[in-house]
Amino acid sequence: MVKMVYCLRRKEGMSLADFQRYWREVHGPLVAKHAAALRVRRYVQVHTLDNPLNQALGQRRGNAGEPYDGVAELWWDSLEDFLAAGQTEEGRRAAQELLEDERNFIDLQRSTVFLAQEHPIVA
Repeated sequence: MVKMVYCLRRKEGMSLADFQRYWREVHGPLVAKHAAALRVRRYVQVHTLDNPLNQALGQRRGNAGEPYDGVAELWWDSLEDFLAAGQTEEGRRAAQELLEDERNFIDLQRSTVFLAQEHPIVA
């Protein structure tokens, strides 16, 4: 399995609650709609808790930086499946529609995305 991990920061001026509501109620169903075209096997949203403990956790580790507002995780069976999704017209259209919607709530320049492979230690 290959996973895309997307660490998200909300658009400036948007509250955490509004960001998470839009992500869950608007963008989430859009991802589900396009999952087959994109060959996505699994999609999970990890929403950051609105809790002062998050700042304390970062400071204890010497990181006073701004935390992410959430993390999106998308799984594919293989890197080949991930790449193949972008080779079809349907897949390209789906990816474009998702990117256009992301501009409504994600600060793309302050967010980061990468491909990864899990190595479970405690299952």
